[in-house]
Amino acid sequence: MVTFLPSRPGRLADVPSFDRGIGGAESNVACVLAAAGHATRWVSRVGADAFGDHLVEAIGGYGVDVSHVRRDPDRPTGIYFRTAGDRATDAHEVAYYRAGSAASAMTAANLDLAAVRAGRILHLSGITAALSADCLTLMRELTARHPGRPLISFDVNHRPALWRDDHGPEVLLDLARGADIVFVGEDEAEEAWGITGGPSKIREALPEPEILVVKQGAQAAVAFSAPALRGQSCRWGDGGPPARAKPRVGEGGRDGTPSAPGSATTPRPATTAPALKVDVVATTGAGDAFAAGFLSATLRDLPLRDRLRHGHLTAAATLTTPGDLAPPPPRSLAERLVALDDTEWGRLRLGPGWTQADEEAEEEARTP
Repeated sequence: MVTFLPSRPGRLADVPSFDRGIGGAESNVACVLAAAGHATRWVSRVGADAFGDHLVEAIGGYGVDVSHVRRDPDRPTGIYFRTAGDRATDAHEVAYYRAGSAASAMTAANLDLAAVRAGRILHLSGITAALSADCLTLMRELTARHPGRPLISFDVNHRPALWRDDHGPEVLLDLARGADIVFVGEDEAEEAWGITGGPSKIREALPEPEILVVKQGAQAAVAFSAPALRGQSCRWGDGGPPARAKPRVGEGGRDGTPSAPGSATTPRPATTAPALKVDVVATTGAGDAFAAGFLSATLRDLPLRDRLRHGHLTAAATLTTPGDLAPPPPRSLAERLVALDDTEWGRLRLGPGWTQADEEAEEEARTP
């Protein structure tokens, strides 16, 4: 979508002007990954209009391959407006204009599915599933388990305002069960699925994904991994991930141990990384940045703790800037911070401009 950011705080009714930007969960992740040095591709549909031109040019400007973005001559590019929000409560207004947009008309027939599935990781969002019945059908096809598919990453991204009925939470849970890596907020799981009791309860409701990442806001992020993947790379060979039926209450666990969902007899391995102290400028896009940081570390086969820490650092880069997108920290800086011991990590506090500190230090060292 094209995003319109307010020129000053206040209600949408009172803001006199807006600055244009780009937004969208999947494209945000693609842009951050490209800025981090990974080869990325964004596959979507935009209108054959000036806003569509802007999106393709801006996202391509990050280094993302946009050659498979289709232009729709009959439907417009989606847009949305939002307020600056209150830093203490994150209260903000959002006005979506996406009904009937080019992206809402995406189907398996009008996208190049070979291009969609060509990468090592395919990142999807629950927002796309909410756009239309066609989009939901497409999402079901992409999350269906079959040999040779890429690693499926799915960010739940529950947005009640986008759903046209009450089935959104059920649909999102079903899509998450078909993914290999799932991102969900603890508060999001409570709002959508009524799950309380912490990350372990969410894992009990979602035992299928090889990795489940539960974000706890400003406190921490917890990653649960399948027992078979402890200390191993989260990738498979050409045969793709193993197909498996959804467990039913009373069946044994996937690792062969007798258990039932909701019981504590077979605890899943979990890794926790405390969140960073951040001087927040704006929160929009931070979840996408976290996913990008985690996936970047996944592509480099780093341990789960390091993946979570890279997620926190990439999110901090976005939290300390006003827009939806921010360049990730230089890899040398990120790796140095990720390697800190727990005490040093806990002492970190990041504010606006922190991602440039490493580059400035290197420039000073080169200056005679």
